[in-house]
Order: sequence, then structure tokens, then C-alpha cells
Amino acid sequence: MNILICGAGEVGRHAAEVLSAEGANITIIDSDADKLARLDDSMDVRSLRGNGTQAEVLIEAGCEKADVFLAATNIDEINLLSAAVASAIGAQRTIARVHHSSFYEQRGLDYDTALGIDHLVCPEHATALAIAQTLRAPGALALERFAHDQIEMQQIVVSSKAPAVGKPLVALDLPARARIAMIERGESVFIPNGQTQIHADDIITMVADTDVFAQACKLLHSDAAKRKHVIILGGTSMGVWLCRALRSQRFAVRLIEADRARAEELAIKLDWVTVLRADAADVSLLEDERIDQVDAFVALTDDDEHNVLAAAHAKSQGAKTVVAVQQRRNYMHLLDYVGIDEAFSPAVTAVDAIKELTNDRAFRHLATLARGVVDVFEVRVRAAAKEVIGKPLKDLNLPLKTIIGAIQRDGVAHVPGADDVIEDADTVVLIGPESVTKDLKRLFAIH
Repeated sequence: MNILICGAGEVGRHAAEVLSAEGANITIIDSDADKLARLDDSMDVRSLRGNGTQAEVLIEAGCEKADVFLAATNIDEINLLSAAVASAIGAQRTIARVHHSSFYEQRGLDYDTALGIDHLVCPEHATALAIAQTLRAPGALALERFAHDQIEMQQIVVSSKAPAVGKPLVALDLPARARIAMIERGESVFIPNGQTQIHADDIITMVADTDVFAQACKLLHSDAAKRKHVIILGGTSMGVWLCRALRSQRFAVRLIEADRARAEELAIKLDWVTVLRADAADVSLLEDERIDQVDAFVALTDDDEHNVLAAAHAKSQGAKTVVAVQQRRNYMHLLDYVGIDEAFSPAVTAVDAIKELTNDRAFRHLATLARGVVDVFEVRVRAAAKEVIGKPLKDLNLPLKTIIGAIQRDGVAHVPGADDVIEDADTVVLIGPESVTKDLKRLFAIH
């Protein structure tokens, strides 16, 4: 695969490292000769000094033969323009890295469509989702991103008086578009069958269409289910996206922002969040906010050192899980030694997203629900999959302990019923143990 990257900054450099290690032929363009020299010393890539918005430079770099063009400078407007020019020249697929939410959320204009760009990637947005995934049910956001919020996946603790307690799954009046994907009971984790009985205190992983999710949950828990308390430090765009990703009855979120005007703006924009105007450097603040009772503390200001110090202090005060965002990747591996549970780099999460966009494989691993026991897979159905196309799901010879969690067709996703059928060009999500990988590939005729 031939990949052309415009920009040798943090995102561009890391993308070059990761994609070249996977065998891609990388050419990287930048106007800074020193950055290119450092790149040449450390990686086996082709470099070209020049302005990535100029057609003649992109043509010299071989843009017309590029499988992927990635615009990854620190300036959104340059990225949008260079990706648009690359698309016009003939790059097969174009990706532009953007920072500002106006571009990413496409306010007032579908920038990618208007400019002929295939994908926009926002490191801050990708990082917010990655953080949310550590705080929510494992794999939830992977499935929700796949389904563009048409499907929800959550973990629910079964309350002692729930209607489902003592009943086998086959006897539950679950909505047609809902599935119980996994049960955690004590030390065991398993995929249930129709005869599996629900017990009080089971942790249920539920998958359902968004419009029936609340109805399904009523069978499993009372309204008194425990909420997770989260404190977010920093009213950045990343902080806003994280608040949105955590928006549900399962989370009580407090957002700390030092700037008064920004705090007032966010209090209006995020009306389900408690916004505090305060300086987190004030040690008494965390004590006043009962940090010892907080399930998670996330520091994501624009200052790396501030994030580390605030997260370490929150941990010392009793916060169960602390997360620090680091713009620079250099010292992330050291943060564990100061008590920080999770560290995230926007450059790393952005490149992970870029890898997915450059991935044309028919079979992908989306997420792990329980390591070694339950995983989530995505399959792109091809015409050769004659054993599954056109057959009701109830007649498919699926591997043992495997269920179909979702089907996406023409951009619309839903949790299927037993009588639904799979069609050519559908994308299917399956949930099962990692050991069924070979059987799934055989069933879907993937070689």
C-alpha cells in the first residue's frame, strides 16, 4: 500500500511509524527540513520538502498513485485544502486531520463532501471516545461507533427485585431488537443460552436498538442502580466530547474549568453536567468535591504537566481510577510509576482511527468484552458467503457460544431477530470467544 502523508508533526510522524511497520510504502511531505532530517534518521520512509497544498508538490510525491493520502499538519485549513487537492489529483482515499469542532461536526457545511475528502479524523474526539470506553462497558463504544448511535451496549447490574430474576432467557419478555450478549456471575463470564437463568447481582451486557434499550433495561434493574461519579478537569473540546460520550443515567459528571466565561458557556451547552468554575491546582478543591468517593478523575487540559500532577493528586486522595491526557508521547510509559491508571495520547488514538480507515479487511476484531472469553468481531459480507446469505439467522450454523449482535445495511444498523436474513454487502457484528475466529472465517468464506 502506498501512503502519502502531509505533515511530519506528532500525528504524521506516529502514523508513518505505525503504517510503515505494517509494510506500507510511506512518503511524507513537510516544509520543515529539520523535521524531515530527523525522520530520515529514524525511519525507512521517503521524505519530500515542500508545501502539501500545492498540486505540483503532490504530483512530485506520487499522489496520483497513492492508495491513501493523509493530511496531518497542525493547521486544519491546510489539511482540508491539501486533502481536497490530493483527491482531485487522483489519490484513491483521502483523510484530513482536523482539530476544531466546527470542522469535525461539520457545522453549516459537510466539509468532506464539499471538498471531496473521504474522512475527517479529530485526535481530540478520538481520545474522548477512547477514554469513555475505559469508563463504560468494554466494547460499548466500538459497537456504537459501528452503528452510528443506532445501537447501544451497556453493562447492567441485576437488582434483587428485577422482573428477570429467576427466569430463563427464553421466558423473558425482551423487546425483539434486544440481546443479552454476556453474563458475569461471580468469577465466571459466559455467553448465555435460552435456558440460562438470571440471578440477582449478575452483570449483564445488553445490546439493543436505541429506541428499545430503556424498555429492556427495566427487566433487569431498579431505578436505584448505582451511578458512576466522574470528575473531568478541563473544559476543552475533548472535555465536551467526553461529557457527551458519558451522557446517560449511569453517570454523574462534574466538569472543572478555570476560565469563568468558558465555564458559563459550558454550563449552558452541557445542561446535564455540573460545571464548576475553579482552579484544580487548589488542593482544597478536590477535598471539597469528595474526591475519595469518585469513580474516575480525568485530567485533559492542554498542559501535560498539569494533567499529570492533578491526576496523581486525585489518586492520592482516593479516586478509584485516574486518567491523564498527554499531548507528547515521550513519557507516557512512566506515568504508571506515579499512580496514574490510564494515559492517553491524541496522536496515538488518532492513528488508531486512521489505521481503521485504511483497513479493507473483510474480518476485523472490534473489541474485547472479557479477555479470553468474549470478543466482538465485524464481518463484511461478500457474495462468496453462500452459507449465510439469504438464510434466516435461526437456520445458520454459527459456532458454539456465538451470537449475531447487529446487522448494518446501507448505513442503517439494527439488532436482528431470529427470522432476519443476511444479504450480500451487509456488515455483521458477531459476539463470541476468540477461539471461533477460524470457524467464522470459514462460514463467511473469508480467506
